[in-house]
Amino acid sequence: MCELALVRPSALYAGQVMSYKEEMTRCKESFDGCAGLEEVQSFDEWIDFEERLKKKYKGGYVPSEVFLAVRRSDGAVVGMIDFRHPLSEFLENFGGNIGYSVRPSERRKKYASEMLGLMLPICRAFGETRVLLTCDKWNTASQKTIVKNGGVLENEVPDPVGLSKSGVIQRYWISL
Repeated sequence: MCELALVRPSALYAGQVMSYKEEMTRCKESFDGCAGLEEVQSFDEWIDFEERLKKKYKGGYVPSEVFLAVRRSDGAVVGMIDFRHPLSEFLENFGGNIGYSVRPSERRKKYASEMLGLMLPICRAFGETRVLLTCDKWNTASQKTIVKNGGVLENEVPDPVGLSKSGVIQRYWISL
């Protein structure tokens, strides 16, 4: 049975989203899949991610579907995940279609794997036949999550943009 549901962000989760930001910042974590949450000061500023990110990325912007991973038993936001489509040149080389994160206090509970598994049918519904996921070569937790969901390593590429700690990005494809 699924412990999580992917839900669209709404004001109902405003406090939890900002608490998520606070915990990720305090723990010096990467805001993968968070639609620029690290760059805002309020939920109202964040929730307008479409317009805000269009301004930031200009011609490199691609639409994204952003979801909160909410634990069914208590309504707690434990993670965030987004699906970016179509792939821009930057995303194809470094970022992939899907980004996700789990708040540090909720890790090691297999939530990332469940989140990714729930996202794949959404990608299929948007017409994708395969999706690209990337991770730092040193991020064994993400590697396991991606492989568990059918990811096949295509290659490793140098990271000239500084997304990884290792300096190497692994690129995985999942067939849908």
